[in-house]
Amino acid sequence: MTSDRQQRQELDPPTDVLADESAAPPEQPTQLRVDDPTVQGRISELIEDVTGSGRQSFEHRLVRDLVTAGLKLIPDGRDTGELKLMALAMKELRYAYRVFAQYPDQKKITIFGSARTPEDHPDYTAAVEFSRLMAEKGWMSITGAGDGIMKAGHEGPGREASFGVAIRLPFETTANEVIEGDKKLINFRYFFTRKLMFLSQCDAVALFPGGFGTMDEAFEVLTLIQTGKSSMVPIVLLEGEGIPYWDLWDDFVKDRLLNNGMISEEDLGLYRVCHTPAEAVEVVERFYRTYHSSRYVRDDLVIRINHPISDEAVERLNDEFAVLVKSGRIVLRGAYAEEDDHLDLPRLAFTHTRHKFGLVRRLIDRLNDFGPREG
Repeated sequence: MTSDRQQRQELDPPTDVLADESAAPPEQPTQLRVDDPTVQGRISELIEDVTGSGRQSFEHRLVRDLVTAGLKLIPDGRDTGELKLMALAMKELRYAYRVFAQYPDQKKITIFGSARTPEDHPDYTAAVEFSRLMAEKGWMSITGAGDGIMKAGHEGPGREASFGVAIRLPFETTANEVIEGDKKLINFRYFFTRKLMFLSQCDAVALFPGGFGTMDEAFEVLTLIQTGKSSMVPIVLLEGEGIPYWDLWDDFVKDRLLNNGMISEEDLGLYRVCHTPAEAVEVVERFYRTYHSSRYVRDDLVIRINHPISDEAVERLNDEFAVLVKSGRIVLRGAYAEEDDHLDLPRLAFTHTRHKFGLVRRLIDRLNDFGPREG
């Protein structure tokens, strides 16, 4: 069920839970096929008995599809290693979602950076200061559970306002002393499940200097937002005083990616290089000045806002961002019938081209220029 308090959600959740399986080899005959109506009825009966969820609910259909997919694995010939991977991944995700679900009201920022940064390094000092300032604004920090920037991201807000998202590695056998033993410390076997929680549970991302892992995380979050596969969140890049890390990275992105036509000019607006922790905090906080959250209802992009804006402001958005509108216009309206969360908030909505998400980020920046409508 969607909680009225839950702000983060998948931007474009599927309406049809059945995937196209035409490219897969034919299923092997068994004593009784899983998609046999009798088997499907038994699965639905079990779901009703255990969960109380009626057969007509979307949640019931999703769980039925999970059980159906699981029952197909052995007839498919999946080996033990493949079965273990899928089973453990599902268990990890379920447990992690349960932990995060206990804190639905607080905004959360994911902090990435090197595990090798020493505590006397300017980057470490900046990470402690940034995460402390964010905690003072009411935010919780999500970061890895190791040392370096991860420990700094816990040290700033303290244990109570921190999540530790750990990965089991041979050379990282324990969590840092700030988060060790805390109920918000979650251990993962797989990087992909860990990454999913980092990005699906956060309302902002902060990147500090790091190595291959940090670059992987930086480009993955940028790719997900650029392609509309993740909800729009502010991304800030910051470093310690006198450390020219992100400016050089930014030069590379502009010189090698933008100038060679590999990204669009508006994609540069997906991130912001900041030179002080206070500047980064201001960028993150301003993102939610008017903007609240967004989702799709069919082909309409629905942008929930914290307060109504003037008719003149809506017209200016139509003039400046017409290229994003497939048909019709950007309008100010209430909730759609299909929505079941944040129903009290006004909406901006339009039929979206599903393209140029870098411009959607600019639209949000422009939206945040407008204060509440008078009266």
